[in-house]
Formats: sequence, structure tokens, C-alpha cells
Amino acid sequence: MQSSAPLSPSGPAPGKVDDTPVPFIPPGSTLGVVGGGQLGRMFVQVAQRMGYRTAVLDPDPSSPAGLIAHRHVKAAYLDREGLGLLSGEALAITTEFENVPASALDDLARIRRVAPSGAAVRVCQDRAAEKAQFVRCGVPCAPHAVLERAEQLAAPQLDGLLPGILKTARLGYDGKGQARVLDRAELEHAWECLGRVPCVLERLLPLATELSVIVARGFNGRSVVLPVQQNLHRDGILAVTRVPAADIAADTAQAAIDAAHRVAASMGYVGVLCVEFFVLADGTLVANEMAPRPHNSGHYSLDACDVSQFELQVRAMTGAPLVTPRLHSPAVMLNLLGDLWFRAGSGPAEPDWATALGFSGVHLHLYGKTEPRLGRKMGHLTITGPSAAAAEDTARAAAAVLGIEAW
Repeated sequence: MQSSAPLSPSGPAPGKVDDTPVPFIPPGSTLGVVGGGQLGRMFVQVAQRMGYRTAVLDPDPSSPAGLIAHRHVKAAYLDREGLGLLSGEALAITTEFENVPASALDDLARIRRVAPSGAAVRVCQDRAAEKAQFVRCGVPCAPHAVLERAEQLAAPQLDGLLPGILKTARLGYDGKGQARVLDRAELEHAWECLGRVPCVLERLLPLATELSVIVARGFNGRSVVLPVQQNLHRDGILAVTRVPAADIAADTAQAAIDAAHRVAASMGYVGVLCVEFFVLADGTLVANEMAPRPHNSGHYSLDACDVSQFELQVRAMTGAPLVTPRLHSPAVMLNLLGDLWFRAGSGPAEPDWATALGFSGVHLHLYGKTEPRLGRKMGHLTITGPSAAAAEDTARAAAAVLGIEAW
């Protein structure tokens, strides 16, 4: 057990840069992560490659990250004994998903370095707070209203938000916890179906395409970004990411990068943050949501960049310099859902990995999940090539072999 460590530096004021050195946590030390899913697994793999020991807090004994970490603390996220064991092992701690209780991060930060902070995670956990954060830092988002009580459903201003999308304010991801509504009758019905919990109603906008920006920000306030990613979602789940973002105008990409830097700075954020955007039919850019962690759309960086989003996460929390990642190969990322195991129509059967791996530039990442289920993220395929066109051609061929819908 490691007995001492620097507490989380307070960092500069939002939007400021402070070059006062932050104590560096060297390789050989233990880094912790709250959550044992695939994002935690990839973090653990990269941290271990860089020479760090790793500890994971997750109640699932077969969690993907817990299975490969040096130490797996099998406890609930608010279990005080479990949190004590994690903080006794790790000098710096991060989170791998946004729905970890922010209060657990607050408790850990009293004795250990934590990035991102519980305060930043709280903003990202609540769509209403998230929208308010976008507005505060001048980043456009969809016209919306917060609905917390039944009487608010009669507000006249809601007419201007219909047709729209009703989303639960908390615990929504991958298209869960939301419903499209055309009129007030559908709005009232949807609110009932969602359990009458606080929600955000957003006006339905004419979308042309989607993109995301992954920004890494250090304790000194300096930040870097990965190349802008162009994304395609199906049924609310990311299906395809392409880099470079071929259909995104250069000025739009730069506006998204500037906005992501601004959002991270406005929260005094430390760590890796993903900000998702919509490009509307008229070219307007609006922010959709953000995730206080590495993101599915950044997985390609493991194979296509000299510094991946997970290495940026390690660098940010240990106080190492943040260097701007370089895209050395155009890439396409295909999400691999559990549906692939059920293509034959009977019981689950392993996809034809051997044939897919026969194409040059194909990189298979499976997450160590033992049971495929419909809609469950089981892994991803990254296809790199000497040109964007070559990567896309190979990606389409590999997708055809596996039975993945092309774009």
C-alpha cells in the first residue's frame, strides 16, 4: 500500500493557465479507476504499458477492467471500505463512466488526486446542468426547456419546442431515457412513460451530420485535442467514426475545437472530456452533450494516433506534459455490438474474425465481456489505411464480412 500522495491540485481558475509545476506521479506508482467497463479496461492496458500499476473499483467480479488490473476492489461505488482500499492503493484516480456517484469522487479527492473532479462530473450527469454550462460559456445548443413538475407541461413556450425530443435529465446514454414527441399529448404521455422524473425537452433540429471533439486538459489549464471525429449513430448508439472528418468544413471543425476548449476551461476540467456536436442542415453547429471520460468515438486513436485518448488520460492525471496527438493514419472505427453474434438467427455464434483480419489495416479490439447481448458493446474494429479512401474501402469490405451495416 502506498502511504502518501499529493492531493488533487486546485488548478487555475476556469479559463486560466498556471504553469506552476504539478508533482509528477512516476511509472511504478498505482493509478486507480472507478468503474470496470471497457473504457476502464483500455485505460488499464495503456497505463500498464506506460509502467504503472492499476487498481479498479467495480462490484462486478468479471468486469472487463477488473479482470486485467493489478488490483480489483470488488465493491459498490459508494462503499466506504472499498473507497478506502482504492485510495490506499492509488495515488491518482479517475472515472470510466459518467454515472459514477460524484460524491464518491468527492470522498476520494479528500486524500488523493482525482481527475475529473466530482463537481465536473455532476455537470455532465445532468442534462439541464449541461445545457446551462453550454449557455454560460457561449456554446450554442438546441432550444430547450427543463421539465420537473406536471404543471410545467402547460407552459406556452413549449409550443416552440415541438416536435421535440424528451430526455431524462439524468442516467441517459446510448439513446436510453428519451422519446420523440410531436405534440403536447405525446409529450405528456412520454413524461409519464419516463417515470415523471426531471427531463429536458429539446426542439427537434434538421441534422446534417454529427461530430465530436475529445479534449484533454491538465491541472495547469493547458489543453490539447484529438482530430475532429465524424460520427454516425444508429438507434442512439455510435456505429461508425471516421477520421479525418471528410464531410466537416474546416471552419466548422475549428469552431467545434474552440468550443470544446472553452467548455473544458469553464469547468476547470482536468482529464479527458468529449463534447458531441450536431451540424445542422444550414451548417450551424450546436453542442449536444458531453462525457467526462474517454469516448467511444476516440477509440480509433489507439491505432491511428501517436498519442491515444487513454494515454492523454494517464498524462493528465499524473501531471505529465500533454502533447498534441498526431494522426498518422486515416481511420474508420466500427462499433461491434452483441447483435453480430446472433446473425445466424439461432444461438450466439462467433463472428468471422479470421476473414475480417485478412484485410490489411484491420485492428480488432474485444472488451473481454463473456456474454454477447443485443445492443451490448462487445468491442470495436479500427481500420487504418494510407488514405481516407483506402481506409473506407477496407472498412466496407470488413463490415460486409461481419454483417455490419455500412454507412
